[in-house]
Amino acid sequence: VPQLGPQLPPRLTQQPWHLLYSTGRDGFSLQTLYRSGARPDSPALLLIRDTEAQAFGAFSASAIRSSSGFYGTGETFLFSFCPELKVFRWTGKNDFFVKGDVNLLMVGGGSGRFGLWLDGDLHHGGSQPCETFDNETLSHREEFCIQDLEMWGLA
Repeated sequence: VPQLGPQLPPRLTQQPWHLLYSTGRDGFSLQTLYRSGARPDSPALLLIRDTEAQAFGAFSASAIRSSSGFYGTGETFLFSFCPELKVFRWTGKNDFFVKGDVNLLMVGGGSGRFGLWLDGDLHHGGSQPCETFDNETLSHREEFCIQDLEMWGLA
């Protein structure tokens, strides 16, 4: 979280962040992750470590929640720590920021590809280059197994 501080919108850099959800504490469930969310206007930071020890994730300017369509703003971004921090910001090509339902959470999209997706059990996920962020694949593989996942939000 400290390394990501300078990448966050300026209004959030001095705010205290708190752990809202952790697979180690709360189990592996997308439904539980949604229920753990902060206020609807509170940003969220998803941090993922896969079974190959790669760390990556997403920042959303609004709470991660279940939705019928895409939501979010151009402040949303993807990031990877492989090996150093790389941040992939909004390209302006579309507004496919975040969309979630009981079976799937998606961040970024376009042409049938998602910058980051997680399944309903939070065991599997994937990452592909997408139009929203013009990102690289965040993990070493386009599909990965999740070892740990955390969601952080403002106090």
